[in-house]
Amino acid sequence: MAIERWSPFADLKRFDDVFNRVWRGASGISDGVEAWSIPLDVVRAGDDVVVKASLPGVKKDDVTVTIEDSILTVRADTKQESESEESGYLLKERRSGSFYRAIRLPETVNSEAATSTYGDGILTITLPKKEEKKARKLTIDTAA
Repeated sequence: MAIERWSPFADLKRFDDVFNRVWRGASGISDGVEAWSIPLDVVRAGDDVVVKASLPGVKKDDVTVTIEDSILTVRADTKQESESEESGYLLKERRSGSFYRAIRLPETVNSEAATSTYGDGILTITLPKKEEKKARKLTIDTAA
């Protein structure tokens, strides 16, 4: 018989792992990202915050971007293709319907000056930093 070190939190961690696994399966969450959410990249590019969203197969007219109360929301709709009577899916992984993603923006961005472009299934939103929030370089004077 081997001696095993007892950890009072091991059972709690095991319970938490099982609970998280069950919760992800029940709510459609996979690896922390909702199954129907839009994948995003948010990067800092100089003084700008750039948000890139992957929307493959979505037309520009079916995408809506809003900023309200410092929350950026991207909504997209895809139409389901019409099916003929004799065709049947063997595998269907492409999504259709409506889905969205919302993120809170930092206080330092100027949402009034935001711009967006869309091409090749990638939506790019550029949010410049507020002028008063930008870092200022001070000149150093010599003491007399």
